[in-house]
Amino acid sequence: MTPTTGLRAGNTENTRRTGHTGHRTGRRLGLRVGLCVDEAEFESLAGPWRRLYQSCPEATPFQSHAWLTSWWRSYGRPGRLRVLLVRDGGELIAAAPLMRVHGPVPALRPLGGAISDFADVLLGAGHREHAADALTEGLRGLARTALIDLREVRPGGCAESVYERWRGPRRELADSRCLELPPLPVDELLKRLPTATAQRARAKLRKLTAAGVRSRVVPADEVEASVGTLLRLHQLQWQGRKVTSEHLRPRFREHLLRSVRPMVAAGDAVVTEFHVEGEVLAADVTLLSPRFAGGYLYGAHPQLRERKVDVATMLLDACTRHTSGEHPRTLSLLRGDEPYKHHWRPDPVTNRRFLLARTHTAPLLAAAAGEAAARGWARRVRQERHERAERTARQERAGGAKS
Repeated sequence: MTPTTGLRAGNTENTRRTGHTGHRTGRRLGLRVGLCVDEAEFESLAGPWRRLYQSCPEATPFQSHAWLTSWWRSYGRPGRLRVLLVRDGGELIAAAPLMRVHGPVPALRPLGGAISDFADVLLGAGHREHAADALTEGLRGLARTALIDLREVRPGGCAESVYERWRGPRRELADSRCLELPPLPVDELLKRLPTATAQRARAKLRKLTAAGVRSRVVPADEVEASVGTLLRLHQLQWQGRKVTSEHLRPRFREHLLRSVRPMVAAGDAVVTEFHVEGEVLAADVTLLSPRFAGGYLYGAHPQLRERKVDVATMLLDACTRHTSGEHPRTLSLLRGDEPYKHHWRPDPVTNRRFLLARTHTAPLLAAAAGEAAARGWARRVRQERHERAERTARQERAGGAKS
């Protein structure tokens, strides 16, 4: 097994040769900064990682050990794991779960990839300043050979502390747009809507009862079977329509089956089934943290729509049971700007992207920023074309109706 390597402030990844020594950093006496490059060792960090995760109020379930290690088993590539660890004695007080990528520029990016809505580093609450200083110095060492590209950071995330401390070329960019609702029960959320819209939503909620829909929170020992049902229903509901193809692939299925049960057991996720006349016609995975809850993936049988059940209303009603109360959580609709999400008047929130480099890797930063700008321009052009096409279609329909 390849050991964790010790890093001195400013060292490169070649320090893997130094072995499991865990050198002190030059400026943070008493703290050890190490680089984990081995999958088995990453797996063995479950206990220390959990304690760090629980002490980091900004953490989301996408930074949990169960999610990250499972994701790596499904999506990681041998030799590319780079998990920066900061320890105070035997206590893990900071971590940056990263991987090496080679294109379009050499970079270190967060684990989790496209199927994770948020990414971040972890900083223990009791050691925030020292942990952030040491983690930043460790990342500076890695930045000698690659761009540090921290994507999809939720506003207020721990990566902001690293960005503030960075000495060298840096850029902050807008990343994906998310939508959020305040931590209110569904009755209170309805009060935010126009009267007519709220009345229609209440009618949809009454139809849930009339249709005999019953929800059940699934215990941890039944999660794998329930997630299997969810994935089957998800495929069924999108049959013949455009769907996120990754959700239908074996590697995604394996990741979800492997990660969700320990997350449910730890309180980082909840699986809900929706029954009609004893048959499971829908299932949902909602991810939980102290600050937010987010519906990650659901599957719904077409029979529900045939019964005039509004699936989006059903899911939101179930989600709000985990957002209000003694420990209020923001209800995140996660990434994406789909029209159905706007029915509830959510607040837009934009994830951040932090590009960090050193002087001789600054060209990599410029290249990444240029690519991001080009992608943003292309996205705006597509959106404008789509909006023009919609306006033209509405005008044509209106003209046809008059004639």
